[in-house]
Amino acid sequence: MTELSDPIAVGGLSLRNRLVATAHASGAVRDGLVLSGEADHWARVARGGVAMAIVGGTVVAAESGYRAGNVLEAYRREAIPGLRARAEAIKAGGAVAVQQLVHLGRETLGAPIWYAPVAPSAVRSPREPVAPRELTLEGIRGVVESFRVSAANALEGGFDGVEIHAAHGYLVAQFLSPEANRRSDGYGRDRAGRVRLLAELVETVRTLGLVVGVRLSVEPGLDLEELAEIVSTLAGRTELDWLNLTVGPRGEYVRDMATESPPLLGQLAPFRAAVPWPLLVSHAFRTRAEIDAGLAEGADLVGVARPLIADPDFAGKLLEGREREVRPCVGCNEDCRLFDPVLLCSVNPDLGLPNEPRRRARPLLLRPGAGARGPVAIVGGGPAGLECALTLARAGRSDVVLIEAQSELGGSLACAARAPHRRGWSRLLDFYRAALAEKGVAISLGRPARGDDLAGAAEVVLAIGGEEMLPELPGVDRAWTVSRLLANVPGALAGAKRAVIVDDGFAWWPGVSAAEAAIAAGVAEVIVLAPGGSFATGVPPESRVQLLQRLRGARLEVLPFLMPAAVTGAGLETAHRLSGERELVSADVIVFVGERRPVEPALDLPAGARVQVIGDAVVPRRVAHAVAEGRAAAEAILG
Repeated sequence: MTELSDPIAVGGLSLRNRLVATAHASGAVRDGLVLSGEADHWARVARGGVAMAIVGGTVVAAESGYRAGNVLEAYRREAIPGLRARAEAIKAGGAVAVQQLVHLGRETLGAPIWYAPVAPSAVRSPREPVAPRELTLEGIRGVVESFRVSAANALEGGFDGVEIHAAHGYLVAQFLSPEANRRSDGYGRDRAGRVRLLAELVETVRTLGLVVGVRLSVEPGLDLEELAEIVSTLAGRTELDWLNLTVGPRGEYVRDMATESPPLLGQLAPFRAAVPWPLLVSHAFRTRAEIDAGLAEGADLVGVARPLIADPDFAGKLLEGREREVRPCVGCNEDCRLFDPVLLCSVNPDLGLPNEPRRRARPLLLRPGAGARGPVAIVGGGPAGLECALTLARAGRSDVVLIEAQSELGGSLACAARAPHRRGWSRLLDFYRAALAEKGVAISLGRPARGDDLAGAAEVVLAIGGEEMLPELPGVDRAWTVSRLLANVPGALAGAKRAVIVDDGFAWWPGVSAAEAAIAAGVAEVIVLAPGGSFATGVPPESRVQLLQRLRGARLEVLPFLMPAAVTGAGLETAHRLSGERELVSADVIVFVGERRPVEPALDLPAGARVQVIGDAVVPRRVAHAVAEGRAAAEAILG
């Protein structure tokens, strides 16, 4: 059986193991060129132990670029210094450097572009408001030339190879797809015609002396059986050095935490038999067991991206048998897909802006203290307090105590993890629990902190979180908050036939989780009141696509612009936000997405101690802020 640590030769290049950093982008690009410090991310990933690093976020033509200029434009000579910095960083870390090249075709990713989108045929994408312009034969030759120029620039920049992006519904995949390609000339008509552009791209890049791989994905019109036929046709035209297989069109291929195992596992054997080249399989591989299963099914290489964003040392830790030490990707799809302003990670406070050592954070300094070193008391065991305690313990501080009023660690994150399809947060909490136990951090559970717990502490960190409040409405004591509901499912929903979820107008995860909890508990009909006019539009876009797929068949109704007025024994009295018209919505169970407010500490703080406040205790926000502030508070203590 192939082992993760086994070396492999790919296109004459020696890979030190079977783990690949698959294509993703740093976002540290302005005006189509990379910023200073952009290569730091690739250096961390390569040093972490992957065998090959494939850099994404790089387009080959002006009609495939954004007005925002936040992807590298590889066809420009000015891009070569940035390409060189990437390649040198990857090679210095001991990995093979590969640049992925993409033309988006009719897909704009929802961003304003400079010119009309192009495609094999004037068939509008289901993800776009306008149809593309059909490429002429001269236009196709221009696409081939744009890949050649971009690959030549990558070669001059020091890259070992190029991966041609023929997946996720982008231009080359559009040519491969019988749904998008309706041409009647030599670039369409039949499978051989649809494969022609890809074969020409591969041959063109190979003439430069680069190793070449291709990324394909299972998507509508291109199932595994059709992809196997495409591979067979391609093999009759050209040679590849590897084939990268993944899943999903744009908007669906970055699955969130609801996808709890790699979707390609269990399906690889027939496809493996059709591929005459090394097979790289990627998507949602997060654990050593999953990676080993992929190798056992015939994959020669396994690719990961988000796990390396959460922990750049992921590969080395797995190879050294230290998987328990991996800071886990939870699949939240928040910061890593937002690029605000660059690639960040909700669970990794070490990933910050270019040329900065960590994510920016500012704990609230409640009291400066006397400056004397001494014991540390952390009040609150949510993500902010956990990160603070772990950072101190890893720095060798043995005088830390963490006090949590609840009977379990995790705070509001533990509650969120109880919702259907949100168990990914449990991986982060398990990581903290195991790491703190290994370091021997003193933890007190099940009672609020008292003044004598803090006596003698030189440092106090208040991470006591926030609490969800019901609105001030008549009869509201009959209703539930989302956090109380999730702490009491399925009992809170037992026997209910109709549940009403009252969103707070921000269409974020709490309302979604309450609705999914009701559906999972067997409530026959779920009504969502959407005062803001929409349901789930605040969640990450890719998560929303997957959510709507999950909800197919459920009896869920969204009532826009209805405001709650009063809770009665019969249900919820509402008022229309625009017309003011009153209406009774009948319900057995009513759940409010309540306002979250910081918990006010009822503590006597020790005189002379420095006191910092972090996480939701400052103001309720996202996990990313809590984790980053926990790290920053600990570093302030460490000096």
